[in-house]
Amino acid sequence: MLPWKSAVRALSVLLLTAAAALAPTAASAAPDRAETAAVAASGRGWNDFSCKPSAAHPRPVVLVHGTFGNSVDNWLGLAPYLVNRGYCVFSLDYGQLPDVPLFHGLGPIAASAGQLSTYVDRVLAATGAPEADLVGHSQGGMMPRWYLKFLGGAAKVNALVGIAPDNHGTTLLGLTQLLPYFPGAEDLISANTPGLADQIAGSPFITKLNEGGDTVPGVRYHVIATRYDEVVTPYRTQFLSGPNVTNVLIQDKCALDLSEHVAIGTVDRVAFHEVANALDPAHATPTTCLSVAG
Repeated sequence: MLPWKSAVRALSVLLLTAAAALAPTAASAAPDRAETAAVAASGRGWNDFSCKPSAAHPRPVVLVHGTFGNSVDNWLGLAPYLVNRGYCVFSLDYGQLPDVPLFHGLGPIAASAGQLSTYVDRVLAATGAPEADLVGHSQGGMMPRWYLKFLGGAAKVNALVGIAPDNHGTTLLGLTQLLPYFPGAEDLISANTPGLADQIAGSPFITKLNEGGDTVPGVRYHVIATRYDEVVTPYRTQFLSGPNVTNVLIQDKCALDLSEHVAIGTVDRVAFHEVANALDPAHATPTTCLSVAG
């Protein structure tokens, strides 16, 4: 297949995926799913609002899912991993669209950051902790930066750990550069799934987010990326610049790690070990291929 035909097909898949997420669904299913998700999470030990942080882990951890994710499915691996290590762990749903259950992170990202702000306040009130740590995957590793920079989050957050975050937007392997050749495609994405449009490299959202520098004072930043990321491209655009920043390429820790964009945030225990190090740097241990058994 010619390269341009491959690109057209891939772009078509992107648009069809967005359309499928917006297909009408029985509205009554959403409350049932939300209730089931809350029970599922608490049953696995996270989203327990009676949890009180310990002296060893004095800050609650808030997990922020990625685009098309939700508060449970994105964290079936990492949340129990952290709970088993003594953390109070919480996760939220954000960026919901009307009548679209399960698939979140599609609404305007600035509005999603407002939802995160409200949720962090709820977690801090319940736990009595003065600060939280945030761990996000994909959009969930980038969106909190808006909260930190523009919504006062820096005073309430100790660290932001981003797993495959699209901190400077993405070209989707160059596919976004083809949008002008598909009349109406960009308008369709912006109107129906603004959370996707906001993540395109060079979008007004990404431009404003990074104006004046990537970071804000008082927050530690830890980015974990994979060279095999096929969603946030080029993968090095995930890295941040500024004080209190640690950028990690997971293959520098384990050359055998083949995780791509989804796997690094959902099942990769080498990456999970690096997350644990980022949350508790004073007791960090080397992240290696053997961390998969940790």
